[in-house]
Amino acid sequence: MIKHLRSAADLDAATATLILDTAGEMAALSGREVKKLPALRGRTVVNLFYEDSTRTRISFEAAAKRLSADVINFSAKGSSVSKGESLKDTALTLQAMGADAVVIRHSASGAPHRLANWVDGSVVNAGDGTHEHPTQALLDAYTMRSRLGRLDGLKVAIVGDVLHSRVARSNVLLLTTLGAQVTLVGPPTLIPLDVAAALAEKTQVSYDLDAVLPDSDVVMMLRVQTERMQDSYFPSAREYSRRYGLDVARMKKLPEHAIVMHPGPMNRGMEIAPEVADSPRSTIVEQVANGVSVRMAVLYLLLGGK
Repeated sequence: MIKHLRSAADLDAATATLILDTAGEMAALSGREVKKLPALRGRTVVNLFYEDSTRTRISFEAAAKRLSADVINFSAKGSSVSKGESLKDTALTLQAMGADAVVIRHSASGAPHRLANWVDGSVVNAGDGTHEHPTQALLDAYTMRSRLGRLDGLKVAIVGDVLHSRVARSNVLLLTTLGAQVTLVGPPTLIPLDVAAALAEKTQVSYDLDAVLPDSDVVMMLRVQTERMQDSYFPSAREYSRRYGLDVARMKKLPEHAIVMHPGPMNRGMEIAPEVADSPRSTIVEQVANGVSVRMAVLYLLLGGK
């Protein structure tokens, strides 16, 4: 098993499948009256979050606690970081405390890779800038496999703000490793040419959502990240929704077995209609629940579980 999970590229097919299979075993335990396992008793997991987060932070915290690990939640706000402390100095502090694993979310792409040079414990990337979010890709893959029974050969459309999406990048790397066919869909201004070119053998690019839907097993809608946009990437929210929003009419174009996904948080009414988000085809709530099981599997395996 690998020591760190900094990128979905760290995972080959066998390792990724091991994590997904282990997550399945963890999910089976969630139905028990006592959900805790003693697997990581005596280990310390630090959640080091420089960016705001709800789902990811709570999910990692729940995962570590269910494995009986000691959990330290570190927020940049109200800490020495707000006084100018560097990431390296914070890392050395965590090292001195004996952290066995550090889960980091940071606005700077590459921060988890730097952190891994300064701590002896395992580093898990919980989102770095617009770069990657590998555990989100794992929980998405787990959800697809749970709903559709397989990943190999699945046709997955990732739709929307690909340019700013670390979720999209990690999903492209992981899903293609596991045999899925990925199509990136969005306006030309939001499809990064570097990613499309680098993965040209594995992915396709389309600017026409309606043309892609009838042949898709999975449609993953991405949040439009207006907070990261310094320029105008599309004329208006209404125009974006008209061209690339998934509403009820568009959902009817999908095959009967197809599912709809969204990593959250959602802009309801923009990239996805409320009726679609709350429909039986939607896996959005499942993704949140599956996130705990997948992150339990990641922490368990990284810290020496068998």
